[in-house]
Amino acid sequence: MQTVIIGSGNVAYHLAKAFKQNNIPLSQIFGRNQNELQKISSELNIPYSTQDLEDADLYIISVNDQSIEEVSGIISKKNCLVAHTSGSLPKEILAGEYRKSSFYLLQTFSKSKSLDYRKIPFFIETENIEDQQLLTELASKISANVMESTHEKRKYIHLTAVFACNFVNHLFARAKEISDSQDIPFDYFLPLIDETIQKIHEIDPKSAQTGPAVRNDQRVLQLHEQLLKEESLTIYRTINNSIKKMYEL
Repeated sequence: MQTVIIGSGNVAYHLAKAFKQNNIPLSQIFGRNQNELQKISSELNIPYSTQDLEDADLYIISVNDQSIEEVSGIISKKNCLVAHTSGSLPKEILAGEYRKSSFYLLQTFSKSKSLDYRKIPFFIETENIEDQQLLTELASKISANVMESTHEKRKYIHLTAVFACNFVNHLFARAKEISDSQDIPFDYFLPLIDETIQKIHEIDPKSAQTGPAVRNDQRVLQLHEQLLKEESLTIYRTINNSIKKMYEL
């Protein structure tokens, strides 16, 4: 099967790398950013182009959500399968007269960070059973966690991911602002962060909750509020109120 990945960002890079590591042939990576495409091509030894899209059986579009519909329109071939990697968009956003699907990888990606692709969940949605089987078999060569998913379920998967990853990372950034303001090395907090993450591998997050809000320790809560300003104070109050509501305090 001839496969082309369209895109040069984080997801496209890691998907191409996963294909390469698992000896899955890639005909081409295609996109607009020549510098990034050159880097991927040089590292992974995959042909690239910014102008001539190779003929393929499968095209995987790994670009930002705002560009998927436009980019999908450049695929003129009708007898092919096209998949996007968006967590929030339906497969129907694809604009051509071909078989449409989604090929969603549940992970946060940075080009500088290596990943164990066997652990990354893949969620597959297609228009027919044959394509579902084809993409499931493809994903299973990369990952041990492959699941069929409708767009409706995928929206909730993506929403959960935003809470569990993007919001948590933002809190790390806010926490570092506080530690930096007092010249406290943020590295000192990494063992606490690591233990917090490791704990939910063994304990339900709700059962693992600690801190002044779940204890309803008003003295500490008020002390913390006196130390915070603007956005961080708003975040602190909002999350503490959410914790209290969850535990009915």
